[in-house]
Amino acid sequence: MQTMLELVLLMAIAVFVLIYRKNPQEGVYNYVTGNVSRLYDKYAPYSFKLVRDKAKELGQEYTTRQYVAQVALFGGFAALVGYFYFYSIIWAVVYAITAISVIPYLAYLRCQRVYSEYIFEQIQTYTTNVIMEFNTTQSFVKSLEGVVNSGILEEPVVSDVKKMVDMSYQNGTIDESIQYFNNKYPFYMVKNMHQLFLQITKEGARDSGEALENMAMDIDALVEGVYRDQMDRKHFHGRFIKFGVMLYLLVVVLRFMLGEENYIELIEIWYVQVILHAIVIINAFFLLSGEKYYNEDVGVE
Repeated sequence: MQTMLELVLLMAIAVFVLIYRKNPQEGVYNYVTGNVSRLYDKYAPYSFKLVRDKAKELGQEYTTRQYVAQVALFGGFAALVGYFYFYSIIWAVVYAITAISVIPYLAYLRCQRVYSEYIFEQIQTYTTNVIMEFNTTQSFVKSLEGVVNSGILEEPVVSDVKKMVDMSYQNGTIDESIQYFNNKYPFYMVKNMHQLFLQITKEGARDSGEALENMAMDIDALVEGVYRDQMDRKHFHGRFIKFGVMLYLLVVVLRFMLGEENYIELIEIWYVQVILHAIVIINAFFLLSGEKYYNEDVGVE
């Protein structure tokens, strides 16, 4: 075991020296982080690149330093768990590498959440302002044009609203344009509002003010519920992470209760090692499922 540790340390030192000699002015840290960033941008899915760019634009994407800190935190904690569970440097390295490899998936989930929240805010702006514009213009298409010209919408929603206007003029009806937007943004507030405008347009309702006012109140109530759900998720997320970390520490506590010698004798039994690996893996999936719940479809009813 000591020989294996020395070999790992020698390899790490050799890699450090080679990188430093190759790029003496850039530095090892900048060289490694720069190459990882370029590799990530090259092979990341195109759709995720768009989401990540929007997160950067909103100022909610992690910096390189924050990602490095995340790597150190995840890798260090996983290495400690692997070593204290199995008294093995090899398993410590394996679990550290596995934990670090999960970071891109967590970044994907977080950027999706940021993008989902952004889209929801844009949809809220779209629905409320179309209703306000309709009270003045009494025309759905003119209302869309008014919202576009006001400059309150941003990409990609503003381009889709412009496409709705073009489709409405080309087809002479609003049916296909509404269907297009409903498919692109399947929010209840969008579908309900569009259904109301279809009824007003086709049935020729003379007094739509009360119906639109009720629709605006329903949207406000729906938005309030979504924001309350976001706060509940955030509160749950903090408690969930603490609980997940405590699950890992239970075995460490058991180790100290049994004593070092008794614990070493215990983990030499093959089925005990299988149980310990199962605990590590199940806890990991437990934490990942919680992260997925916290980040997915925020704002989508």
